[in-house]
Amino acid sequence: MHAQRDALYAELHSRPFQAIATPSRISYLAVMNDAAGKQRDFEHFCDLYAYYQVSPPSQDAVCIEADFGDFRVRRETHLEFISYTFIDEQADFAKDNPFAQTGLGRLPKAWLECMDGHVIAAFHMAIEDASDRVSPDKIAARTFFEGMSLVGSRPQNGDAQVWTTFKTHSDGCGRFTIYNHAMSETQLGRMVQRLIEIEAYRLMALLGLPLARHYNQSLASMDQQLADLTASLATTDHEVNEQEVLSHIIEMAAWVESARAETSFRFSATVAYHDLVLNRLAALKEDEVSGHLTITEFMTRRLTPAVRTCIATDKNLENLSRRIDRVSDMMRTRVDMTIQSQNQHLLASMDRRSKIQLAMQHTVEGLSVAAISYYSIGLIKYLIDAAYEKGAPIDKSLAVGIAVPVVIGGVWWATRRIHKRFMKLAKEQMNDVQGER
Repeated sequence: MHAQRDALYAELHSRPFQAIATPSRISYLAVMNDAAGKQRDFEHFCDLYAYYQVSPPSQDAVCIEADFGDFRVRRETHLEFISYTFIDEQADFAKDNPFAQTGLGRLPKAWLECMDGHVIAAFHMAIEDASDRVSPDKIAARTFFEGMSLVGSRPQNGDAQVWTTFKTHSDGCGRFTIYNHAMSETQLGRMVQRLIEIEAYRLMALLGLPLARHYNQSLASMDQQLADLTASLATTDHEVNEQEVLSHIIEMAAWVESARAETSFRFSATVAYHDLVLNRLAALKEDEVSGHLTITEFMTRRLTPAVRTCIATDKNLENLSRRIDRVSDMMRTRVDMTIQSQNQHLLASMDRRSKIQLAMQHTVEGLSVAAISYYSIGLIKYLIDAAYEKGAPIDKSLAVGIAVPVVIGGVWWATRRIHKRFMKLAKEQMNDVQGER
């Protein structure tokens, strides 16, 4: 058996749908936290078990469901946030104000106030039984939403009716009213889970929009600066300060890479969350409430343009980065050509100096032949004088005269041999270097 076989089987069942009774009151919180914060949150969640005198779980998990009788809590761990779903199934809900009592009402106030992290999504759901009566009309439903504009929908082919505003109300939370006509508890649980995920994921998707708007303000000017810089390099009627241009390119590249590092994850997450929202919207199978936008129409009209803005900003940053790379390559090529031209002038100058040095060397060699010959003949003269004084039958003047051409010829021949030997060694070393290249 594979070591992860059981974990792979369990993954498909890690976030099961719930069965939700009618009527019910549901509250949802999505809290953003880092890794350390998630551990603190789990410990805080275990405190809730102590309040209800129930044994807490031994370790954290992707999804934990706590059943406290007619009050349930579902805690889910996501990549960027932790979600809580509080379900109150008491039967004495006020009909004239479905949000007078919420899923948060059964929680200890101190426990709720001590939660760690930042709340990104918070809303209440009021589920009412409408199997034997007509759902309230727009005017009646609006009184539950403080007079705000409503979005109406009949999901699951009309088996339920949903009203919402996708706005926060005076208590800082959003609101949904769900009138159940013919849905079972499991069907209602699936639909509620989809609505929860639509609202939570669309808020997470919109986190990238402020970043996109922030960088869009600078992208246009950066693009124009790069265009002007490229145009200045294309003209040849004036000199270009290559050091200044390279410094400017480096500054632009650093800005773009910093922006990409800050936005890459956020924009990728925006696209992923948007895909999840569209998937959940398709699963709702909505029918239109006469005269109102459906949830799908509202989302595609408002959310999709925001996501496209993030995608466009991400593409603009990537395109600007590629263009800066091309201009940088062009500048490096230009600098290399300048360096090669300077090297050619330097080599030509060195070649001229080497020719002058060679001429001087030949001159010095000629003088050295004369000097070495002069001193050599002097030494030979001492030898002839010594031999003559010892009685050798030698004509000193004739012997010195004969030695002069012989010595000069010998010194010249030896100097040429040494010169040729060094030239041969230099050529061999040059050939070796060219062979290595």
